[in-house]
Amino acid sequence: MNGRTVLESFPAGGPRGSWPAEEFAQARRSEGLPAEVVMDLATDMFLVIVPSGDVADATA
Repeated sequence: MNGRTVLESFPAGGPRGSWPAEEFAQARRSEGLPAEVVMDLATDMFLVIVPSGDVADATA
């Protein structure tokens, strides 16, 4: 399956030196989710995503 689930989104124009999307993704990875950050150019947002099946697996 090629689906993805967006866990959270963050504006691209955050404070200098701050990486909230990366920090959120790292926290999810420490919980066992294969979270990654991608850029949505259409909305100018960073998205923290996981493959669709992994969200259900982690909450079970």
